[in-house]
Amino acid sequence: MNKISALGSLLGALLLSTAIAAPDESKGIPKLASHEFGWQHNVEDWEDPPEGSGHGPIKNDPAYPYRSNAQGNASGEGATVRIVDTKDPILKPWAAAQMQKTNEEVFKAHETFVTFTAQSRCFPGGVPGQLLWPFEPFYVVQTPKIVYMLWQRDHWVRRIHMTDKHSENVKPSWFGESIGRYENGNTLVVDTIGLQTNMSFIDNFRTPHSEKLHVVERFTVSDDGKSLSAIVTVNDPDTFNGPITLSKKWFRVDRPMEESVCGENNVDYFNQGLVPMPEAKQPDF
Repeated sequence: MNKISALGSLLGALLLSTAIAAPDESKGIPKLASHEFGWQHNVEDWEDPPEGSGHGPIKNDPAYPYRSNAQGNASGEGATVRIVDTKDPILKPWAAAQMQKTNEEVFKAHETFVTFTAQSRCFPGGVPGQLLWPFEPFYVVQTPKIVYMLWQRDHWVRRIHMTDKHSENVKPSWFGESIGRYENGNTLVVDTIGLQTNMSFIDNFRTPHSEKLHVVERFTVSDDGKSLSAIVTVNDPDTFNGPITLSKKWFRVDRPMEESVCGENNVDYFNQGLVPMPEAKQPDF
């Protein structure tokens, strides 16, 4: 058995070993989980939320239009780097100043400077930033007590505890403490606190946050089961002057999880100012 099929079999075994291998939709539990399909998107940024949702995602400076590789190739104009709009009034002064420093690094170095994104440097994406990882699916395992989100890329695992109360003392971590519940037969609502701040951003514009960050995600499965959408509300009184509402959509990919190693060739060969990839100083076995 090769590594790819072995990994798919392992995920399948995990699903089969749980009490809700096949979620009981008759009990209001949406079917998010299967070892036969995952959820994928191909756009690395947040989308605008429904009208009336308040302030949407942080965006590029209007004077410096952003084009991804795909957009640049399609238009023939080429890709551009992200220059964030630091004049957005939702940002507290310290956050705007920190983001402006990155803008200035890009201006100074031009094409030789590559700004940090978690997925490109093998860091966890945090919450909600992990949801932006593109081009490879994530998979879900649903059990009565914990819902697991498993990303194919680098195989990050996030745990959502199906309870209605947070712990009294939450130690900050990459994915924080997430608690969840089901609503309306098609939605998983997730409430997350306790998020650490080192190299953690809510988007690929490197929008920072404090340890007061509070994130509520609403994952909804479409009626035909072929797509998944999320409305994400971000509150952080130390970083933002109000809530921010974000949106994301995934399409279903009908294939098992494959092996995907991130941290290979982790050297800055072209002197682009890349953040070093996380490395273990010694083996853990």
